[in-house]
Amino acid sequence: MNVFTVTGNIGRDCETRTVGQTSLCTFSLAVKSGYGDKESTVWVRCAVWGKRAEGQLPQYLVKGSQVAVSGELSLNVYTNADGVEKTSVELRVNDLDLIGGKSGQNRDNNEIPPQQNEYSGGAGVGDDDSIPF
Repeated sequence: MNVFTVTGNIGRDCETRTVGQTSLCTFSLAVKSGYGDKESTVWVRCAVWGKRAEGQLPQYLVKGSQVAVSGELSLNVYTNADGVEKTSVELRVNDLDLIGGKSGQNRDNNEIPPQQNEYSGGAGVGDDDSIPF
């Protein structure tokens, strides 16, 4: 099973383009590990394909925003312009959660309006009457 879940900050605004007939949204995610003088940052390139790459999502995938992503991880080896072989990690995103906006940004400007779905049953956020316990 190839499932990778990680939380980090977006390094630059996402780029959206069309590949064939399919939309693609890519962004880089800075993931910190360790602490103190042992802290390091790993950059993970993320790709969101299809309908999820369209619509309102790209406007929230901006530099500094914190997101949690989960999907299939792949390792890519390439040769850069200087002829040096490099390795990059890419994640084909299946699930994405917006955790927070850019630091110093007003949270109200970064929230996605709540949407009803087939599982919500019409219950609103904070509606304790819908909780069975």
